[in-house]
Amino acid sequence: MAYYSPATVPVGPAMTMYDPVFLGLYETGELCTTVLYNRNLLAAGEPGGGKSGAMQAIACHAVLCDRTRLVLMDGKQVELGMLRPLADEFVGADIDHAITTLKRLQQVMNNRYTWLLAHGRRKIERHDDVSIIVVLIDEIAFFSATIGTKQQQEEFISLLRDLVARGRAAGIITVAATQRPSVDIIPTSLRDIFGFRLAFRCTTPNSSNIILGHGWAEAGFNAATISPTNQGCAYLIAEGGSPRLMKVAYLSDAHIAQIVDYATWIRATGRPADPSHVLAA
Repeated sequence: MAYYSPATVPVGPAMTMYDPVFLGLYETGELCTTVLYNRNLLAAGEPGGGKSGAMQAIACHAVLCDRTRLVLMDGKQVELGMLRPLADEFVGADIDHAITTLKRLQQVMNNRYTWLLAHGRRKIERHDDVSIIVVLIDEIAFFSATIGTKQQQEEFISLLRDLVARGRAAGIITVAATQRPSVDIIPTSLRDIFGFRLAFRCTTPNSSNIILGHGWAEAGFNAATISPTNQGCAYLIAEGGSPRLMKVAYLSDAHIAQIVDYATWIRATGRPADPSHVLAA
């Protein structure tokens, strides 16, 4: 028996983070996809609304992408925990670890800007042999307002603000979730630099406006009108610039386990490309 060369790219999804990420369906039945490269996304809404489902959909896309690395922060550890084997770094209920990780990402970002400057460039692009780093933070409030000292919480927010503000052109995408991005949880200076927003069910129109931006609830895009039983339904502001009602794709634990297993296999070296491509000697 002879296999294709171990250097052969495994047969599978030839995806990158430069391509559209599938999030679910719009209310019209159209596919809901968005390009997250050079963007950051903030998801918010009441507990059980579907934020973690959106995070998992994005993370599972990322692990199947070529030249993509994951950094996961999850205070509960279970929402993103199944993807831990594929992450470069996994931060649990440890604010010191979270701060250290953000500092390391900041240094990577600075190194990349030094490289771009030396090459007369302004941003990382598809043809560069540089990995996209996807940073997913499930529940910002855990690190910004719950654990640690006030000084640690402020340092976490300061580092995260810098990463969101400067990371895009350096190939670092931040996707974060929280229950309510009020000023005591996420300062306005941080919240307002997330270009894409995903608003799940809220209890008040004001909460919806905090997520989507002032005035959208009064214009008819009010996440407080989403039914409590309609989990995964949200208003998305992305490339179009206006909110659109959509439903996030649901991945069960079994689905995520299968994706992790497959992503681990295609990332491994020295494996045959695909069992169907075994050649007779």
